[in-house]
This record gives sequence, C-alpha cells and structure tokens, in this order.
Amino acid sequence: MTFSYVSHLYCPRCEKTYDASKKQQLCSCGSPLLVAYDMERLTENWRPEQLHDREQSLWRYHELLPVNDPKHITSLGEGMTPLVSMDRIGQEMDIAALFMKDEGLVPTGSFKARGAAVGVSKAKELGVEELAMPTNGNAGAAWSLYAARAGITATIVMPVDAPYITRVECQIAGANLFLVNGLISDAGKIVGEEIKKRNIFDASTLKEPYRIEGKKTMGLEIAEQLDWNVPDVILYPTGGGVGLIGIYKALKELQQLGWLTGNKLPRLVAVQAEGCAPIVEAWKDGKKSSEFWPNSKTAAFGINVPKALGDFLVLDAIYQTDGCAVAVDDQTLLEEQKNVARMEGAFVCPEGAAAFAAARKLRKQGWIQSNEQVVVLNTGAGIKYPETVELDIPVLEPGDSLP
Repeated sequence: MTFSYVSHLYCPRCEKTYDASKKQQLCSCGSPLLVAYDMERLTENWRPEQLHDREQSLWRYHELLPVNDPKHITSLGEGMTPLVSMDRIGQEMDIAALFMKDEGLVPTGSFKARGAAVGVSKAKELGVEELAMPTNGNAGAAWSLYAARAGITATIVMPVDAPYITRVECQIAGANLFLVNGLISDAGKIVGEEIKKRNIFDASTLKEPYRIEGKKTMGLEIAEQLDWNVPDVILYPTGGGVGLIGIYKALKELQQLGWLTGNKLPRLVAVQAEGCAPIVEAWKDGKKSSEFWPNSKTAAFGINVPKALGDFLVLDAIYQTDGCAVAVDDQTLLEEQKNVARMEGAFVCPEGAAAFAAARKLRKQGWIQSNEQVVVLNTGAGIKYPETVELDIPVLEPGDSLP
C-alpha cells in the first residue's frame, strides 16, 4: 500500500506549483505553500474502515500526510486527543452539546506537537540538518524537542516574556535558544537575518509547508470522533492561525474523499484577545487580509501575533464557512479559565479559555443556538502557564485547625 499520496505543493494565491520532493519555503510571490494530494487515487484506495485497527496517533492518517517513507517519522505518540463532553459548563452557557478537543494531553503539552511531528519528519526526509524559527513559546518548545529526537539542530528566538516553562523545554532539548526584548515579530526579523546569513531551513509559521499538515489532523480527528459528521461550530484561538487553516483544509479534503456525512462544514470561529485582534478587525471590515496590530499585549501569550503571514487564509476559511471572528478581554478569559476548571475539572490554557469565553459570548448574542453542537479547541495544558493564576492560600502553623 502507498504510504503517502502527496502530489505537489501549490500557492493558494498565484497557483504556481512546486516539487514536494525538494526543500521549499514560500512561493516566489511571498505566499505560504500548501500540500496537494492525489485525491483521485486516494478515493479509490483509502476507506474509513481501514483506520479501525491503526495506532491511536495522528499517523493513522498517513495517506493524507506528506511523509513518503515511514522510516523518517519522528513521533512521541502525538494525536488522537479526546473530544470531551462539557455538560456542566455547557448547561450554564445554554449550549446543549458543548465539547472540548483537549490538546493539552499531547507531548510537550500543546497542539504545537502536531505541527512539529509532521514538520520535523518531513524536514528529516528532505535532509534538513539545522532549522530556525521565532516563537511565542510552545511551538519553539515542540520543535526543539522533536528536532532533538530527529537529530536536527534547532535555533529558537522567543520574546523575553514567553512562558518560562517553554524556555526550559527548548534549553533542555539542546536548542540554541535566544530571548528578544520584544514581540514574536521582532524575533522573526532576527531569525530572518540569521537564515539569510547561514542558509539554514526556515521553520517559521507557514514559511515551510508541513506544519499545517500536522495541525490539520485536529480536523481529521474531530470528524472521525463524531463518526464522520461535523459539529455546527468550531472555535479556535487564533494567533498565526495555522490550526484553523489546517482544520478547514482537512474538512475540505474529507469532503473530496466523500467521507463526511452531508455537505455542510462547521462555522469556523477565530478567537483573539482584545489586546491583539488583527483578524477580528479585518473580518469586521470584510477585508481579505489584516493590518499589523501595534503594541499588542495579552495574557493569552500564544495568540499575541500582531500580523499573521497566513491571515488571508484564516479569513478565507471564516468567510467560506459563514464563520466569524471574535475578541475577548484578558479579565474575561482568565475568569473563564477558572470557570472551566471549577465546573469541569479541566485546567485549560489561557488561549483555550479565550475560546470558551467566545462561545459564551456568541451564545448570548444568539450567533450560536442552544441546540447546536459546538467544539472548543483547548490548545494547551494550563499547567504550562502557572503565572496566569493568582494564588491566595492561607498558611497554617503546626497544630492549627482549619479556618
């Protein structure tokens, strides 16, 4: 059986095509490249029932992933995260069927492990020996650890305010880690200069085509976990937006294969923080791309991206699915983080909390109906962000009684 049905790379903006067997970065027009598959052959040779006895990882979908030879797979068991029914908080929000796709349970504690697993595996297959990238934390941590497993050198630049734990992950993996007194956009400029100087592989968000293929497996899993049905709404915390682009790509590919029940796709929601909401503002104005967001700041550090390279792809996914973009303030998302923990026992990351807060907001506005099936992406484990929780704990002396 063919392991992968990857065909070529293509530009979604100018439609130029590229050879997937060679190292590729951006299109000559500056757009990210996307992976195309031989859907005709896939339709003939691949069926849902073939998944039944496969490993419970994202590599169960290897036909629709870009790695040609399984010997190059670099895996820590990522994927097939649970789709958890959130009955109590759903009842409180008046959403009868609220679910959480919990990405805090993958290796490295965030959904970034998906992109790293596929991106590093393909880099290894292409003969990459060193890669570099800017990061807000979790992506750098994931790529550092997976690169170490693959024997690839990683150079990572992140803002000095990035979560401490992600810095530890990079350093313990042996990456060349640097901090910048600025934002991810500043880190990106430094990485860009280093790549020009040393001609190393650029693993920045959407500057290589394969991270998105790892992220799209969230969409494949949601569909499989719902018996090849799709929910009415999927809410995704959006910084660079690769996961939302990937989920949309996955569902479109499943449509082409004829695996989905019915023709409708879920309404996709890009969730941002009020302190950094370029996609939201662009969507409100009906624009096809966003403007750089100056002086961006939010407690949900992973979505603090002032200008996403793939913003036009995020906005297209929203428009094509009749979705929307919504922003929530930091106080609201941190309060929702407490709500989810106290009502459901799930310590979600601040970005995931923002998505829950957005679901609540959209239900109050009537954009989400009470009888709709809604999936919220929690993109990481809350324990990676201990600084977002203020502690107020009584200290007892030996022999004291509980107050």
